[in-house]
Amino acid sequence: MKLVIGLGNPGKDYEKTRHNIGFEVVDVLAEQWGIALNQAKHKGLYGVGYVGGNKVILLKPMTYMNLSGESIRAVMDYFKVDIEDIIILYDDLDLEVGRVRLRQKGSAGGHNGIKSSIAHLGTDQFNRIKIGIGRPQNGMSVTNHVMGRFQDEEWIGLQPAIQKCADACTAFLDKPFLQVMNDYN
Repeated sequence: MKLVIGLGNPGKDYEKTRHNIGFEVVDVLAEQWGIALNQAKHKGLYGVGYVGGNKVILLKPMTYMNLSGESIRAVMDYFKVDIEDIIILYDDLDLEVGRVRLRQKGSAGGHNGIKSSIAHLGTDQFNRIKIGIGRPQNGMSVTNHVMGRFQDEEWIGLQPAIQKCADACTAFLDKPFLQVMNDYN
């Protein structure tokens, strides 16, 4: 069983913001894999399905970003998912817009959703896919940048990265994450 988690903030006010790029990838996967995100439990919105014979759970924590780990831990415990069978998708300020980086471990790098995940999982050793959102420009604060929406041309340019993340998650269903890293980094 695999658990794919996209980080973001719930509600219309946060749709299509930089901080919600993990939610966007989960939405693409839900459509491609035919999994309805129709379960509202464990402080999250999730769906369960089968893809190529593999049981898969897609999760969007509804705790707001800073408490994402609460939902992830609850779903992992309920479904008895091993740490090596998860992937967390999230935004990264230190990568240029649209750049994708896969990692098996690492610090939170200032990302509060990952800080919460590390705290609730008790380790920083978990699979992750970081999607670049770039650094703020023209004196904009980090908070305003991550909570802001992509410009139209950025959003269009980001679509291949979103699909690349979805493809990497699909590959993870049948391959070890280290091999997926080698193929998609």
